[in-house]
Amino acid sequence: TGIKCGGVLSAPSGNFSSPNFPGLYPYETECTWLIVVAEGSSVLLSFSHFELEYHDACAYDYLQVYNGAARDRGNLLGTFCGHSPPPPFSSAWHVMAVVFRSDRHVAKHGFAAAYRKGIQEGWWWWWQRIHPSILSHCLHHLCLLADACGGQLTGLSGEITSPRYPESYPNDAECRWSIGGAGGSGPLTLVFADFQMEGGQGCGFDYVALFDGPTVTAPRLGRYCGSTRPPRTVSSTPHLLIIFKSDFNIGGRGFKAHFYSAGECQEVFTAIKGNFSSPQYPSFYPNNLQCQWSIHLPPGYRVKVFFLDMELEGRSSLTGGCDYDHLSAFEGGTENGSLLGRWCGRESLAPVTSHSNQLLLVLHTDRNTAKRGFSIAYVGVVPMNVSCTRTDFHIQIPVQSLSQLEKNRIYLGTPSCAARVVGRNFKIHTRFDTCGTESQRRNNTSVIVSTLYIDFSVGDQEDIHQYEVQCEPKKKEASVTLIAGPDPSRLSQAENLVDAQQWEGEAMDAREIKSQDTSDIVFISICILAGLLMVIAVVGLVLL
Repeated sequence: TGIKCGGVLSAPSGNFSSPNFPGLYPYETECTWLIVVAEGSSVLLSFSHFELEYHDACAYDYLQVYNGAARDRGNLLGTFCGHSPPPPFSSAWHVMAVVFRSDRHVAKHGFAAAYRKGIQEGWWWWWQRIHPSILSHCLHHLCLLADACGGQLTGLSGEITSPRYPESYPNDAECRWSIGGAGGSGPLTLVFADFQMEGGQGCGFDYVALFDGPTVTAPRLGRYCGSTRPPRTVSSTPHLLIIFKSDFNIGGRGFKAHFYSAGECQEVFTAIKGNFSSPQYPSFYPNNLQCQWSIHLPPGYRVKVFFLDMELEGRSSLTGGCDYDHLSAFEGGTENGSLLGRWCGRESLAPVTSHSNQLLLVLHTDRNTAKRGFSIAYVGVVPMNVSCTRTDFHIQIPVQSLSQLEKNRIYLGTPSCAARVVGRNFKIHTRFDTCGTESQRRNNTSVIVSTLYIDFSVGDQEDIHQYEVQCEPKKKEASVTLIAGPDPSRLSQAENLVDAQQWEGEAMDAREIKSQDTSDIVFISICILAGLLMVIAVVGLVLL
């Protein structure tokens, strides 16, 4: 109950996996996938990962493959469990069924499978009955036939991999993926996440070729081999053809690539601030999406993400987790980074801040139950160190974080209090009685407040980020708060950026620490001198 799995797979090619894959599959689950391709064709099925509970007779957790829709023992091609993946299969007609079952004990990572439409062999079923030994021999040598690859892909986004990825791809393989053609009108983008193939001058052996259209007559966008990932490729049409070919020897790990409809399902942001939303927001997002938004800011920045609106499919009633549609945030530029959070349902979420200058957001949707989606704004948090004494503010910002700005574009209170460059830092050192600083009482505490301006304006387009810097002189404690930056009307409230103070830069040197403490020493000396004068005065009065 509560587990979504199985269903009818009717596309010419596709992938499916056990529930929660690559996580542990749930207990007491039964799923049936019915694969139906065009009449006159066969189904070619292969497994890229397989890990089920082991039993000699596969009596506990198991996977069964049927040659057809009916669960008739006469149609059963095999029952499998343990760690050894099933062999590739080719159905006798255009229908194949796959059944997965788990009991109430011992869960494993499950399986991942791929299928595609193949050429139906009219004699296959007859031969299976008459010549089982010959059939077994043929199955051993038909791995290439059943290494499912290629097909027509029409979704807004998707993933393609070479046969057997991440294991070495087979020799003498040729696969063609034709992407687009389902009403999409925009260009397509292809990004390779992994790439390792046989190299060679001119890529004459194993290679991946890209064409700007549905056929090889379209302009070629590139031909790639070796171990260098191909560049991000954007088509000029709503179609993209990908051809993978291997020769008779020397292979490699192959490749994994993501495609998406440009501007809808995946974008890369390098601006200091921006916003984006799920496809078709605020209308319901499509099913079967794997969308990525990558935010890559200059070195030293951190990325702060604000969730303006979010409504996804809710949590699993069985596990309580976001097992269906979900949005995930990863540290860095890939899904291999640390997971910062995974969300689903309709929630009011606190902002999320990265620990580096890169953050990746990934939206995954399954095959049913769509919702409104999400709207997100982000801003690059300028790394800074703000400290104070009883009389002064000290502000440091790494030059590399604002390398595009002149020092006079960074100032405290008024432009006359601009930063200066010392070493590899922009620095502002100013007394409390200058630079627009004022004294206020907040929560029954006296504080010193000023505004730090960082001017990113270009031409007539004004873009000034404002940070409120605050000091509590008695405790010598400073803080910084963003008060204007990423469209404050949408963010509604200033966000505390104290966490941004711990930037990974050079610590203040001894001279700076000494300069900070000078004012404290002077202040203490004055107090002592005043006390001594008072004592002398009292003694003098007594003597008189």
